[in-house]
Amino acid sequence: MEHWVEHGGIRLSVWEKYAGVPSGTNVVVLAHGSATAGRESFDLQVPGKPSYSFMDFLAMEGFDVFALDTRGFGRSTHPDAHMTTKEASEDLNAVVEYVLTLRGVQQVNLLGWSWGTQYSGIFVMLHPGTVAKYVSYAQMHVNSPDLATRRPRTEAFRKNAYITIPEAGWKPRFYSMTPAEVNDPEVVDAYARAAAQVELKTATGPQLDVVTMLPMVHPRLMPVPTMIIYGEYDDVADLDGLLPFFRQLPNPYKRYVVIPHAGHMMHLQKGHHLFQHEVAAFFNAP
Repeated sequence: MEHWVEHGGIRLSVWEKYAGVPSGTNVVVLAHGSATAGRESFDLQVPGKPSYSFMDFLAMEGFDVFALDTRGFGRSTHPDAHMTTKEASEDLNAVVEYVLTLRGVQQVNLLGWSWGTQYSGIFVMLHPGTVAKYVSYAQMHVNSPDLATRRPRTEAFRKNAYITIPEAGWKPRFYSMTPAEVNDPEVVDAYARAAAQVELKTATGPQLDVVTMLPMVHPRLMPVPTMIIYGEYDDVADLDGLLPFFRQLPNPYKRYVVIPHAGHMMHLQKGHHLFQHEVAAFFNAP
């Protein structure tokens, strides 16, 4: 089910899934990364392989699941100028406020993926009372190996608010620092097709921010129960960069999880079943 949220002249698309009737209590909001929008990221439909839809899994676990498209992505408004991580956090805030009212709840569970950990993290710092639990999935840090490869393109990001990525260009992210056997070619192809059809132009604002503004999230200002999770082959998240962050999280209920057989695209790779289990267990915990 598609919803539309408007704020500050921006129109945001929000994709919802649930099993049966909306639960009204176990609500999850998913925040996408810097490549594809919410629906293509978290509700990928692969013929004959239904387990790769993270939204379908969470819905079957009893959650009412929402995935937004921030401005500059998917079906939402595409501003002419660069969009920023701060603006994405404001978009997330508008969507969370909408969901809280729609479902009559006080808090949501929140998951941010990749760049989504940055605008989700900012949102958690500013609005901790609206978040029951937070999952930081594939969180980047200033010394992330992948960011080192992006920094030489800083000026190109600065000059162009959007770039065009052909279908084949969506596939390499699955293989960066990740063995081929971790990926299913049919899933990679399905993702690339979906991305190319929806992301006709891709915002560079997130890329510019992550190569010039990290750190944007400060752990001591995030008081909610938090899980940090990533794949063993992730080229953005690693122990050296994230364990110091984890140690500073003030809430005593926190988890640090590394999933085998997975890289940066973990929810679409071999380790996706364990990833799904860990996230659902954390959100379901008392």
